[in-house]
Amino acid sequence: MDATSKIFANRLRKTMTDAERMLWQHLRARQLGVKFRRQHPFQGYILDFVCLERGLVIEVDGSQHVDAAVRDAIRTDVLESAGFRVVRFWNNEVLTQTDSVVECIARELNPSPSCPSP
Repeated sequence: MDATSKIFANRLRKTMTDAERMLWQHLRARQLGVKFRRQHPFQGYILDFVCLERGLVIEVDGSQHVDAAVRDAIRTDVLESAGFRVVRFWNNEVLTQTDSVVECIARELNPSPSCPSP
């Protein structure tokens, strides 16, 4: 991890959005049974939240991402190539449907086994 990424990540931790702050209150301190890191540098990207143990990245997107679909798709491809699963939520989802978002994350962390084929 280069020094610039580390400095930028530290700055982002101090200036999290309201949605990021709200979600962090549910992810911190192993509340879902695993450790999450926030604003974690990885291969030139700063990941909003990541559970390294389960290979899960949570991205919380604001209005700036509406016009960044191509850039976000490339970022997702890079992360998936590195073995991560990426789940994205809009800021307004986190703020207005927090319980549903946290339930979705819990399901991603503990996927139920698929039903066997008949």
